[in-house]
Amino acid sequence: MLREAKVLHLRRALAASLIFATVSLSCLVLFGDVDSHRLFSSFPSSYSLSGLPSIFPYAYNDPVATSNEYPLEKVLNEAAMKDRTVILTTLNEAWAAPNSVIDLFLESFRIGVRTRTLLNHLVIIALDQKAFARCQVIHTHCFSLFSEGDFHKEAYFMTPRYLMMMWRRIDFLRSVLELGYNFVFTDTDIMWFRDPFPQFHLDADFQIACDHFTGSFDDVENRPNGGFNFVKSNNRSIEFYKFWYSSREAYPGYHDQDVLNFIKVHPFITAIGLKMRFLDTINFGGLCEPSRDLNQVCTMHANCCFGIDSKLHDLRIMLQDWKHYLSLPPSLKKLSVVSWRVPQKCSSSEGWYADRVRHACGQGNQLKVFFGEVGMDEVRILN
Repeated sequence: MLREAKVLHLRRALAASLIFATVSLSCLVLFGDVDSHRLFSSFPSSYSLSGLPSIFPYAYNDPVATSNEYPLEKVLNEAAMKDRTVILTTLNEAWAAPNSVIDLFLESFRIGVRTRTLLNHLVIIALDQKAFARCQVIHTHCFSLFSEGDFHKEAYFMTPRYLMMMWRRIDFLRSVLELGYNFVFTDTDIMWFRDPFPQFHLDADFQIACDHFTGSFDDVENRPNGGFNFVKSNNRSIEFYKFWYSSREAYPGYHDQDVLNFIKVHPFITAIGLKMRFLDTINFGGLCEPSRDLNQVCTMHANCCFGIDSKLHDLRIMLQDWKHYLSLPPSLKKLSVVSWRVPQKCSSSEGWYADRVRHACGQGNQLKVFFGEVGMDEVRILN
């Protein structure tokens, strides 16, 4: 009798537990939306919860899991400095893979001089779902900029996909200015070795790095590179970006950097009062024209380089050279005994410009490269 009572008691306890579980589950279903919204909205700015992909790997291939939950202005606001300045870079699948360009880019911030804290102000603009998913794993501030273009693969120079991606970028940056944010735009293949802000011109609306610097910051013969620029948000810069973007129609088949070379002397620039400045390659160097003094370098760009394998090779060597420089005692640093071992697989010669266009356009075309008024990047194909 005692044994039967115990069995009966156990059955009643199990039944009560089952009823409680059923009711609890019903409550979760009814109020899940409200509660989950309250819970997840407390996370800062990893808008699709950057921890989820590592827990639920299927999130990488889930369109819902790789989409923005908050508008661009909220992302910018959470990343902005006190003066509403943000650092922006774009990323696609080709450069987002583990041990690829994005990892080297972020590493440079971590080992640079006064650059680690600048990561708090960096927004990675993802051009495809896989880049967005990777961004959420490795960084705090991510925004997806998906469009009808196929931007997930490596975009070779001057191909239609490359041109579409470059002009999409210019139009997006205009929208950032219209929201009232200043920005430093940086290509992801630029290594940040020192805080660049002390080297910027205080009176400039638009300042840009150069493939070649003539020695004067206001000389329009400088050869600008659109991969790195600092722009202040005001009416002049907004009108300039609108003009730059619309000028693509006047120069079909050219990318944004070429068109900038065309329009930098246009009367419209003077009419709107835009103050344009060119940045010295001593501080903002690249493989086209390396910064020879590691005591002054702020950034180094893997420009004058074709193909992701070549970029990765030379960028890794560049980071090794910087680490070696940092390991030196102050007395040896002052003597500038360390110099870059790059370019290696990339080329700094001017012939590289013709080579890259031959690769894009085909060997059958006769090329004529002009190194005159509009700079080296103007290439005309003669039929």
